[in-house]
Amino acid sequence: MTIAKGDRLPETTFKVMGANGPEDISFSAIFAGKKVVLFAVPGAFTPGCTVTHLPGYVVQADQIKARGVDTIACVAVNDAFVMDAWGKSQNAEEILMLADGNSEFTTALGLTMDARGYGMGSRSQRYAMIVEDGVVTWLGIEPAGGVVESAAEKVLEQL
Repeated sequence: MTIAKGDRLPETTFKVMGANGPEDISFSAIFAGKKVVLFAVPGAFTPGCTVTHLPGYVVQADQIKARGVDTIACVAVNDAFVMDAWGKSQNAEEILMLADGNSEFTTALGLTMDARGYGMGSRSQRYAMIVEDGVVTWLGIEPAGGVVESAAEKVLEQL
């Protein structure tokens, strides 16, 4: 079953890059009492994610936060090393890069996609959501092949 507006996100621990390597970051540290824009990409460093999806959030970060958003977070089924390197390469300092390396969060949301044809295994579908205190208040799931419903501009329209 796919997550929907009004649903509470599943309690998950993500990985982020810390000073001494990958560290756990809890669900509550990210979402408890906060308004969060969370967007997902199929894979760091892939063309659509790097050229089209992430840059909109980098450019629009100030406008998004000016509308009451505490955190902008990007999640992918990649490890913390990759997410950290990708964020640095894209000047994404304002975005919390979350690694869902084992696809536990993505699977719990019901938003996996089969990318075996590309040699990438199970990955996340492309989506964006607005989350308030752990509850989804808006969700835009991308049909295959585009960046419209999950784009930063679409999120700004919803805030």
